[in-house]
Amino acid sequence: MAVLRQEVGPGEAGLDPDALERLDRELARRVDDGEMPGFLVAVARAGRVAHLTAYGARDLAAGLPVESDTLWRIYSMTKPVTTVGALMLVEDGLLSLDDEVGRHLPAFAEPRVYLDGSGDQVRTRPAAGPLLVRHLVTHTAGLTFAFYHAHPVDALYRAAGLDSSVAPGTDLAGTTDVYASLPLQFDPGTRWNYSVATNVLGRIVEVVSGRPLDVYLAERVFRPLGMEDAGFEVTDAQAGRLAELYGETDDGGIEPIDGLPLRGRPRFLSGSGGMVASAHDMHRFMELLRRRGELDGTRLLRPETVAMMTRNHLPGGADLRTVGVPPHDDPGNEGVGFGLGVSVVVDPSRTREPSGPGAYGWSGVATTTFWVDPGRDLTVQFYTQVRPRSSHTVYRDLKRLVHEALTD
Repeated sequence: MAVLRQEVGPGEAGLDPDALERLDRELARRVDDGEMPGFLVAVARAGRVAHLTAYGARDLAAGLPVESDTLWRIYSMTKPVTTVGALMLVEDGLLSLDDEVGRHLPAFAEPRVYLDGSGDQVRTRPAAGPLLVRHLVTHTAGLTFAFYHAHPVDALYRAAGLDSSVAPGTDLAGTTDVYASLPLQFDPGTRWNYSVATNVLGRIVEVVSGRPLDVYLAERVFRPLGMEDAGFEVTDAQAGRLAELYGETDDGGIEPIDGLPLRGRPRFLSGSGGMVASAHDMHRFMELLRRRGELDGTRLLRPETVAMMTRNHLPGGADLRTVGVPPHDDPGNEGVGFGLGVSVVVDPSRTREPSGPGAYGWSGVATTTFWVDPGRDLTVQFYTQVRPRSSHTVYRDLKRLVHEALTD
């Protein structure tokens, strides 16, 4: 079993130990105040871990502490991993970002866009152009999530039983067929809406590779990178290291809630949010990206592909606020664009949190996040297991305090 370890002192890596202590104190305060059960945070420069702190509990009732080898439900941090898997197929010549989705998934061959109405009275029109694979990886496909309550198409997703993005009783193939039966919010490539698109991408990976998504990612990504605990299920040997999942209560506390069904292979393999991983696993994945597609002599992607993945692809070079539909058109998205499966900072002067130009990464709904800052040769990852009622404020403090620690 591989475990993440601190490799170098903060000062040697250009980090201020006092500032890192402030970071740990702020995160520990949140645990002590009952906002989080525990956390793990790791900061690395030039690929070497220079700060690693585990604090609090991975399971409050059992009294089990967070440890370096704790396993986390990373939810939407699965999306960049699925995207890397798809880009490997592009490099293999088996897939193109400009392929029509309908070429691989015929149910998407004739996409339609919502006009008006509800229930049985919905009116649609043909999409102005085809739905392409690149629209899936940039979340400009016009797909959505049922839980937004911001657009009539969201309600159609709920009516189709997609509250958890899974059509009841189906696998990935069946669920993507249900997505295809519903109208798009907008013409592909014109706006940005975070959505179930990466589940559709995961299904394309299955069709093109001829393998289930979990098998393909294990063979092509996890094993080559030494991501020993990463996957879509937890074995008996791993189960004791899995952190309990919590949700926020009305009084600001937390309580255990049901999470991903990880014991036994799931029927629905979610390329959008189905993974579990350790901090060591995600450090290896971040290093692959930081090193532009190669790690320890193993190359999964060409440098040009990683460069393409980590630059802004939004229409006209806009940021998420400009082209995002509600609820994404809020000030917190200013200065942030979107690449292929990851957000990308395009204007640090306009971002809510301190950021370096070109920094990229993504987060998960259980309050997990990672980012890579190429200009500072910095990688950061953070984990707890709390599904908040709204956006968790810990990210803002995390970024501020990490950037205060940089001395060069």
